[in-house]
Amino acid sequence: MSIEVKDVMGRVAIAVLEHASFADIVAAMKRYAVGAVTVIDADRRPVGVVSEDDLLLKETGHARHAVSVFDSRARRQEHRKAGAVTAAELMTSPAITVTPGTPVREAARLMHARRVKQLPVIDPVTGRVAGTLHQRDVLRVFTRPAGELEADVRAVLPRDGTFSVAIDAGVVTIGGRVAARSRAVELTEAVRAVEGVVDVVAEIEHDHEDLFTVPPLL
Repeated sequence: MSIEVKDVMGRVAIAVLEHASFADIVAAMKRYAVGAVTVIDADRRPVGVVSEDDLLLKETGHARHAVSVFDSRARRQEHRKAGAVTAAELMTSPAITVTPGTPVREAARLMHARRVKQLPVIDPVTGRVAGTLHQRDVLRVFTRPAGELEADVRAVLPRDGTFSVAIDAGVVTIGGRVAARSRAVELTEAVRAVEGVVDVVAEIEHDHEDLFTVPPLL
């Protein structure tokens, strides 16, 4: 079973309007204990995100220094944000979003690649913000009940064979016997791909070797 964003997301959309003031943004972050808020337009569609890093630029002194033609694009953007007073001026745009049907594994990869700790969840039809996916929500898949996790693990194993499955703190140990080593590797990777599996200890035996390592050319 593939776990989707809707299975773990927060139903509260932590967002502010484009005209929200610096103080309004700080208050929203404090109220919900988050490090970023989604900026939405009048139709509740995400247009950007303001993070704590964006707000902290106000204290760095960037706004007090003149912009040089030799400054990088990032440096000029920091200078602009340091002098900003509304969400529209402070935000990073466009907003990186997911939908309720996005696989949690895909959302986790997106968070890692973009180095963000939360993502706005949007309705795929209207584009309106429907909730928020936090990093802690994604990590909940690693605290799934052992019985539920074992059922998903057994679902990817062949029904025509006898395999043992033991789970300890998300680490799955699988045992059994298959015809070829390549099949053992295939099953190990299938189990590893199950949401909630931290690691796999493969104790699957095989009857014959069909994977060979080609020695490097000298």
